[in-house]
Amino acid sequence: MTRRLWGRAFVGGEIRDKTLISIEEGQIVDVRSEPQAPSDSVTVHELIVPGFIDLHVHGGDGADFMDGSDEAVGRVTSFHARHGTTALAATTLSGSRADLHSAVTAIARAAPAINRGAEVCGIHLEGPYINANRAGAQNIASVRPADIHEIGTLLAAAPQFRWIITVAPEIEGVRALIEHFRGRMTFSIGHTAADYSDAVLALEWGASHFTHLFNAMTGMHHREPGVVGAALVSTDATAELIADGIHVHPAVLRVATRAMPNRIALITDAVRACGMPEGLYKLYQHEFRVTADGAARLGDGTLAGSTLTMQRAVQNMVELAGLPIEMVLPLATEIPARILGVSDRKGKIAAGYDADLVTLTPKFEVPRVLVRGREIV
Repeated sequence: MTRRLWGRAFVGGEIRDKTLISIEEGQIVDVRSEPQAPSDSVTVHELIVPGFIDLHVHGGDGADFMDGSDEAVGRVTSFHARHGTTALAATTLSGSRADLHSAVTAIARAAPAINRGAEVCGIHLEGPYINANRAGAQNIASVRPADIHEIGTLLAAAPQFRWIITVAPEIEGVRALIEHFRGRMTFSIGHTAADYSDAVLALEWGASHFTHLFNAMTGMHHREPGVVGAALVSTDATAELIADGIHVHPAVLRVATRAMPNRIALITDAVRACGMPEGLYKLYQHEFRVTADGAARLGDGTLAGSTLTMQRAVQNMVELAGLPIEMVLPLATEIPARILGVSDRKGKIAAGYDADLVTLTPKFEVPRVLVRGREIV
């Protein structure tokens, strides 16, 4: 059965009026200009955009991927789908070997059964091979030297996924890890005290991405460019931004996006408190508090992820950073699809692509979400 949507849509990098999108068996089969809505189509009054893709999300709706349960995977993916995320990389934290393995196996087991949530396309290991001095809200006791065998075991537990791993290049064993697995997973520089030279070397070894740019890394100074400087001057490395207005100032969001064209991916870094009321929550072994402004912090003030959704990240880039929506939408769709290795089927409204679609009102509300043609909202 063919389903058709007619209205304004973001296609080919621009917003086009009177666009007809035809869907069959979860795929977009045709996209064309049509002066009038056909009688068998649904007229959409909001803007139709590709579904959002989140490369870095830990939790939401009271659950976290580190819980290691099928229920947690279902709750997190369902919650974020309701806010426009149609595909994601389930993200873990620095944890014990047993807890990381439990989380990965739960993701692999539960993902195929998701029928009202975002599609899990990948797994992002944020640690444990990071710098303890730049661990942020991560569990320092779980930080350790890089271990090729451990990663091999995790990959074997979920071979169907794309993989990203955040590492600090200065940590023992990281170079060998990158050189061993660089064809199998994306290496991202983050939670690091590395200087500019260290970061450039890591890119030469095979790293190609930066985790939540500006946060938990050495900043840019005019005499020491730091990890941030290495990201900015690279010609092809990509980077994440948390656009909640808390982690990164809106002016810096704007500067980074313009300085790194086609290389910025918006992420949420959302934790279990996302979508929940103010109060105390757990982040693996730590307790953190969410306050009225939406910030998630440990008792010492350290930021502990975010309560951001991709829907609000897009809104903030337009309303706070002052960027045009045509520039912002690829940061939440096409670019993360490329980083995650699914750009042949996700991130665009085009024939042959998955029917992952979101409708946006002028206030950035999300009244309709389709995941592979299945209506979630």
